[in-house]
Amino acid sequence: MKKIKIYSLEGEVIGEIELPEIFMEEFRPDLIKRAVISSQTAKIQPWGSDPMAGKRTTAESFGAGRGAAMVPRVKGSRHPAGSKGAFVPQAAGGRRAHPPRVARIIHEKINKKERRLAIRSAVAATAKPEIVEQRGHCIENLPQLPFIVDDELSKVKKTSETREIFKKLGIMDDVVRAKSGRTIRAGRGKTRGRKYKSPKGPLLVVGEDKGISKGARNHPGVDIVVVNNLNAELLAPGTHPGRLTIYTKSAIEKLGELFTSEVGV
Repeated sequence: MKKIKIYSLEGEVIGEIELPEIFMEEFRPDLIKRAVISSQTAKIQPWGSDPMAGKRTTAESFGAGRGAAMVPRVKGSRHPAGSKGAFVPQAAGGRRAHPPRVARIIHEKINKKERRLAIRSAVAATAKPEIVEQRGHCIENLPQLPFIVDDELSKVKKTSETREIFKKLGIMDDVVRAKSGRTIRAGRGKTRGRKYKSPKGPLLVVGEDKGISKGARNHPGVDIVVVNNLNAELLAPGTHPGRLTIYTKSAIEKLGELFTSEVGV
């Protein structure tokens, strides 16, 4: 197995570690996309109108031969035309022609083995410089990919400290890129609570969160996740694999146990 260097918070080499087999997985962008879409659609709450909306009325049609449209009308209503139309889609207060239905299938399901293979493939993509660079990340100052740091990173609790650490490790350029790349969304989404689009920055994968979630959460585009909760959406935001990912030593050791290869995938 390939050995890779471990860096301290000062950016100095402090040891080596063997890369788990997961980093040798075949690159499958098709499965990664399926897994991300499945994760996104699982969060959508089904919504639909009341099936009886607009139908709770005693309206009946007067029938043919009256020189008027045969729409259902409410008898005895005080309407300028003598009777008020109801029930039909074109009537005020009538039913909708094609209402949204709760029964509509929104969630795109994915098999368990496919999902696990997609996560393994997305993890392997984080070790390929050409894929990470193609996604737009700044990796000029990084000596290697995947980039592995000491477990002391998971204990940092202050934003000012993480800022200095990011500068020493060479990933601050990507954080700045995420901050300066904020743009205004085109289209109606501007008026629906999603006016701005912000690029994703580095992903920090730790073996155990001992405060780093508080220390790094204020940096634009930076996400923090415990290795047990790793998923395809974090590794490939927007279905695009190759996110710049920083691993701690303990996270790499646990990756060798998680998402292991399965027979038949």
